[in-house]
Amino acid sequence: MKLLKNKWVLLLLVLIAAALIVGFRMRRGPEQKYFTAKAQTTTINDVVQATGTINAVINVQVGSQVSGRIAALYVDFNSKVRRGQLIAEIDPALFQGAVLQARADLQNSKATLASAKADLVKAQATAVQTKADYARNQGLAQEGVVSPQQLDLARANAETAQAAVQAAGAAVQQAAAQVEQKQAALSVAETNLKYTSIHAPIDGVVVARNVDVGQTVAASLQAPTLFTIAQDLTKMQVDTQIDESDVGNMKMGQEATFRVDAYPNQTFHGKVAQVRLNPTLVQNVVTYDTVVTFDNPQGKLFPGMTAYVSIPVAEAQNVLAVPNSALRFKPDMKPDAMRSLLEKYGISPQGQPAKTARAGAGQTGGESRGVAPGTRGGGTEAGGAAREPRHDYAIVWKVRQDGSLEPVSIRTGITDHTQTEVAQVLKGELQPGEDLAIGMATSAVKGPSGPGAGVRMR
Repeated sequence: MKLLKNKWVLLLLVLIAAALIVGFRMRRGPEQKYFTAKAQTTTINDVVQATGTINAVINVQVGSQVSGRIAALYVDFNSKVRRGQLIAEIDPALFQGAVLQARADLQNSKATLASAKADLVKAQATAVQTKADYARNQGLAQEGVVSPQQLDLARANAETAQAAVQAAGAAVQQAAAQVEQKQAALSVAETNLKYTSIHAPIDGVVVARNVDVGQTVAASLQAPTLFTIAQDLTKMQVDTQIDESDVGNMKMGQEATFRVDAYPNQTFHGKVAQVRLNPTLVQNVVTYDTVVTFDNPQGKLFPGMTAYVSIPVAEAQNVLAVPNSALRFKPDMKPDAMRSLLEKYGISPQGQPAKTARAGAGQTGGESRGVAPGTRGGGTEAGGAAREPRHDYAIVWKVRQDGSLEPVSIRTGITDHTQTEVAQVLKGELQPGEDLAIGMATSAVKGPSGPGAGVRMR
């Protein structure tokens, strides 16, 4: 009987203990677990990436200054040409006729000039004769041999002859002008005839041919393009556009690399040759044309290929870095609890820069400031020169061994869009290998009938 009583007491104690455990679990609420990533010492490269098009350094469009039918083509696509080489001809028949007509007009005007000069000589001789007759009549009139009427007639003849001389001189000048005019017309006709032969203006390679034999080109309104010649395909360039936020990091002679779809496993190297000052505005985005030159000795790369350009602008070697996901993490806390936790570790939310929100840490106030040289832990700009990048403030959350969070205020440096350099630890401690929260999973007990699990990712 006593043994049976002890069994009932033991069973009652077990039930009471189970009830206490269940009640404790229900009062304790949700259990929080964090996904973590480690802070580590590494090398970070800040790279500007863009997409561009491969082009020849110099492209010359060869056109026609005269209209007509294409009579012959002497080059085709990919033909190598030399400067002055005949590459096409326009039917010259009409232009040859124009030259012949202009020459005939010139000869006619020269004959007219010769006739005018002869008339001038004749008029001059007549003027001399009439002048002598007038002088002789003047002497005879004084002696009373010639009547006054005869003297007046002799004077009129002399004046008429002198006027004829002036008219003949003007005719000579007009004929001379006609000769010059016809000479100019002949020169124009001969020039147009020369333009029927199309010559290469530079040494290079024909990359485009836009006409065929028998096609008629009209140059009355706009010179048609017959060929496009690339001067030298062993030295080419990538024309790309850089965002205005990155253009300040571009320097002349800066090293650049790029890839093309034709050779996906090969990296090509070039240098920044020019950042053009003319901005391009597309959908409120301002970009600047940037030219990357490179050597193409084997001719692998063709004009028009799409190039994926990477331009390293800074490098931080052997620096402490945190994952970018740790910068975006924000604990699920009420504002008052968050403020109290930050104040506990000496971090004031009012003292944090507003740009922390861009980094995803959730603090407010302040502004970005530069850091004196030497605070980057050995980071240098690509090329070896010291660089003072723009720094932002952020808060990362360190996960302790007991599962609690500890905020650490840092000043960030450059980023490769996966990891970000820790330029300076402002408040707290952060060492390589320590766990940082990057997400959160929450499990909760739903009721006394049994545990249920809910997972919430942040």
